[in-house]
Amino acid sequence: MFDKNPKSYTDLLGKTNRIVEGTVIKGDIISQADFRLDGELIGNFQSKGKIVIGPAGKVIGDIICRNADIEGKFDGKIEVMEILNVKSKAKIYGEVIVGKLSVEPGAEFSASCAMKANVKNLNPNDGKQRPEEKIA
Repeated sequence: MFDKNPKSYTDLLGKTNRIVEGTVIKGDIISQADFRLDGELIGNFQSKGKIVIGPAGKVIGDIICRNADIEGKFDGKIEVMEILNVKSKAKIYGEVIVGKLSVEPGAEFSASCAMKANVKNLNPNDGKQRPEEKIA
């Protein structure tokens, strides 16, 4: 009746945590689902999903996530596995490590940036014998 098992990431798709404007959090946040921040975070953030920092949002600390959209202020180190979208009103300071980067005109981007290719397994059999292959 009351299943206490943690939900998988696929069960959390479409669900977003939200910190509203005027809220200040001092500490670390770890989330499996997507996250929207319109308040202020002084600390670190980690997610297997996407973080959106709204126009009123501000983060001072480190972020590790799959995707990110930043429209507010960020100061620290951010590691985005896939795509970082920097909106025109964003202010980014610190260190950025991304798979892909999109910066709109007007954004303030004062950070060191390293782009790393996504590592994808090109062999679907993951090193296993293919059905048409035979070993002598």
